Amino acid sequence: MSNTVSAIPTARFTKEQRLLTPNAFREVFDAPERKLHQSHLMAFVRTNTHDQPRVGMAITKRKVPTAVARNLIKRQIREQFRIKSSILENKDIVFIVKKSIKELDNKELKKQINNIFKKIEIK
Repeated sequence: MSNTVSAIPTARFTKEQRLLTPNAFREVFDAPERKLHQSHLMAFVRTNTHDQPRVGMAITKRKVPTAVARNLIKRQIREQFRIKSSILENKDIVFIVKKSIKELDNKELKKQINNIFKKIEIK
């Protein structure tokens, strides 16, 4: 019986996949390689020196006033990132909200997030 560990990638969202420090966010905001737009969301993308993609979110109270709505957006972004992280290159991605999402339902929000990730995969 073999005691080898399988190399199956896990679809977990680890701490190493998050942008945590203000400096990490500043690097992406100051010199993004790409800016990807949707009607309500925008993503800044920059290649990183790590061996995996990382994601961050800058969702302000001004654009999304309730904590429930902000947390919903963050959960949706994290979930889609978790699913797609195995096929993304080593990029730092920061999501922001361009305008209020009051008229946006969960299905449309998920569609916009997926569209941004598809654009990142293409290049």
